[in-house]
Amino acid sequence: MANTKQAAKRARQAEKRRIGNRWQKSKMNTFIKRVVEAVESANLEKAQEGYREAASILDKHATKGLIHRNKAARHKSRLNVMIKSLVAKQAAA
Repeated sequence: MANTKQAAKRARQAEKRRIGNRWQKSKMNTFIKRVVEAVESANLEKAQEGYREAASILDKHATKGLIHRNKAARHKSRLNVMIKSLVAKQAAA
């Protein structure tokens, strides 16, 4: 429990930020999931479009400090590997 007015205000602000950050991270995970599902269903166009959206959101979150920039890069790299493997499978078929 906060002992001062300042501490009480900081607690209120922290709670608002926590809720907002949770919503943003959930949104980020949804976009990542869309790409993974498109790759699993072998839909190349949908996967590429989803990757562009997911990469944009990952970069924004990394810039704002919501996630670390290396985490954003790692996600983008792994999604890109999935898409490239899908391209290779479709080229071989």
